[in-house]
Amino acid sequence: MKKKTNYTRRRFIASSLATGFAVGLQLYSCTKSNASPDGKPDDGSIDEPNKGKLKISGVSLPTAIESNKGAELIILGRGFVTDDQILLESLSNASKAKYVIASKSVTETSVSFLLPQDIVSDKYRVSIKRGEQVAVLGTTALHIYFNASIPNRVGMTVKGTVYAGGVGLANVVVSDGFEVTSTDANGIYYLPSAKKGKYVFISIPGNYEVETNSNIPQFFQRLTQSASTVEIKDFELKPVHNDNHVVMVLGDMHLAKRTDDLNQFRKGFMPDVNQSIQSYRNAGNKVYALTLGDMTWDGYWYTNNYGLPHYLTEINKMDAMVFHTMGNHDNDPNFATDWGAEDKFRDIIGPTYYSFNLGKIHYIVLDNIEYLNTNSERNYHSKIIEHQIEWLKKDLASIADKNTPIVVAMHIHLHTNPSLNNSGHETTGYRISNAAAFIEALNGFKTVHLVTGHTHINYNVETALTPHIMEHNTAAVCATWWWTGNIGYAGNHICKDGTPGGYAIWEIRDTDLKWRYKSIGERADYQFRAYDLNQVHLTKDKYAPAYTGTSWDAYATGYTQPNTKNEVLINVWNYDKDWKVEVTENGLPLEVMRIRTRDPLHIISYSAQRLNRNAVPTEDFVTALTAHMFKVKATSPTTTLQIKVTDRFGRIYEETMIRPKSFDYLMK
Repeated sequence: MKKKTNYTRRRFIASSLATGFAVGLQLYSCTKSNASPDGKPDDGSIDEPNKGKLKISGVSLPTAIESNKGAELIILGRGFVTDDQILLESLSNASKAKYVIASKSVTETSVSFLLPQDIVSDKYRVSIKRGEQVAVLGTTALHIYFNASIPNRVGMTVKGTVYAGGVGLANVVVSDGFEVTSTDANGIYYLPSAKKGKYVFISIPGNYEVETNSNIPQFFQRLTQSASTVEIKDFELKPVHNDNHVVMVLGDMHLAKRTDDLNQFRKGFMPDVNQSIQSYRNAGNKVYALTLGDMTWDGYWYTNNYGLPHYLTEINKMDAMVFHTMGNHDNDPNFATDWGAEDKFRDIIGPTYYSFNLGKIHYIVLDNIEYLNTNSERNYHSKIIEHQIEWLKKDLASIADKNTPIVVAMHIHLHTNPSLNNSGHETTGYRISNAAAFIEALNGFKTVHLVTGHTHINYNVETALTPHIMEHNTAAVCATWWWTGNIGYAGNHICKDGTPGGYAIWEIRDTDLKWRYKSIGERADYQFRAYDLNQVHLTKDKYAPAYTGTSWDAYATGYTQPNTKNEVLINVWNYDKDWKVEVTENGLPLEVMRIRTRDPLHIISYSAQRLNRNAVPTEDFVTALTAHMFKVKATSPTTTLQIKVTDRFGRIYEETMIRPKSFDYLMK
């Protein structure tokens, strides 16, 4: 029979001498353990193994303690001795921080200690450590304030201090996603927040960083009380030098526990990106990462039991701080409202839109999906909803110097995939329904770069209508949703436009920005692929012999007939108007023509593979038309061509193309 646990009830006080407040506690002395199944007390009592070893009685803790770093806390109880240490262990699965603190003073009825200067707000298990013995006293939520005595102001529901090195920082932008303010000369801010967004965040100033939870920067704090209750939310920053920094831009990962995606992610992408990070870090750069949305796949959150928490387990293996952008597939499919569908993202990752600064660059992250989920169809509008546009205007108004480069990250592209008109000039349109309002908000800034995803292809857009804006639509980490590298498929990793699966790397020196696309598993200077079209003849018998349908020509369009014209097709996946493509044969230049066509390697790597299984290729996954293609005509089928591609920064990429050049799944 289980014996009843008996308690002797006493009253003690824990106090913070630094702030002068005291907290009344109901404390208990345990005469028998009431441990949980894991052997740890579930009520703050001392567990049975401590009985007779550390004779400490009458001790428990309040559910919460509010204090400052360096404050002296007193725990009242009996049995403490000189040289006892206080052990604080974080109960957060992500943090797992542990502090071993020497006692400051001990009396017959108390022990006191100083809160460490590096301690953070968290829930802690509190124990007494004496030599090798440890007695658990209980648990408490510790709330650390820089200045707990900031006076209230009428109408202001959130207040706090932004500080570094014990000093308040002026002019740091603070927001709740609706209201925007800045800290005063002492680092103090006030917000009249309605707390709709459930958090308050800072726009991290240049040359500072925040702590991370795993590798997610904690530039935000959650608001947990009613809109009428004043909450104190402080932000501690640490100074760094990040005028020179590098950002890994990661589009469309689509982790869903299918198509061998986790294996490809772990063995392909993660080692590659961590190697890039380490290389730049070794060269003296601060390195960060920025996702472009669709880290997960909402359609499999519940059927495959794989969602945002599981994604975080994987991305936390990246050796860099990761800022996140929300994609349409990161909405909860159990909701039919935009705001409700976003709550899971807010709860697990953080704000869906915000800003931060790295060095002299101002970064803005937007959520440009209005989730509808009509009849559980997971549909949406491509739109930056109105209150977010208003927030964007306020955020940009805080930047006095309009020469400041702006980088805006959002999931869905602003410009559509470019076409070529009859004169060979690029044409494009707008994908976002309220593009005009978005562009108007950016007016006045001389340099704006948009980094977007969603399409699983690469293209760059600059137009005469908005010469201050350049969009970089970045191909996907997952390429064609991890299909071409799936077990038994093509064995490569290729996007719909022929771009290898990969990510963008942005290198920033002061206000100078450079970028390039990095293919997973390839050298950094792998920037194009050349096809000997004499060798590209796509037949059902060769590439989909088991296919019994009649749609082969519709998928292999343009390549179903033999080509004997001695033509070469060059796919330059990160091309923009300031790149140059040159080809010579026997030292003589050949005419290079830009065209819009489909990549033949992707056709055989995805569509042909699906047809060979008599499965209908998913419409969104089939090979896309792209305008980053170039064609030249050689004089014979066997001459060697010199291909030279120069990007806008003067970096040269070359291939000596020995022809005939074979066409196969693993070609470069």
